[in-house]
Amino acid sequence: MAWTYILRCCDGSYYVGSTTDLERRLAQHQHGEGASYTRLRRPVELVWCQEFARVDEASHSRSRCRTGAGRSAKL
Repeated sequence: MAWTYILRCCDGSYYVGSTTDLERRLAQHQHGEGASYTRLRRPVELVWCQEFARVDEASHSRSRCRTGAGRSAKL
């Protein structure tokens, strides 16, 4: 299984990511071990996630969120 997720950062910005272990990845973000973008914007809050059967599906969903395709449906 794979996940696409959106985090709300403490400054009100959003971060979009994908992972195969959502719980572990969220903990990494909270402890400053995740992406450099979220490292300085903690704490972060999970605002949306979706599970996918395949990693490539989650990656495609992440890309769509980042480019704005379907942005109004994200939240």
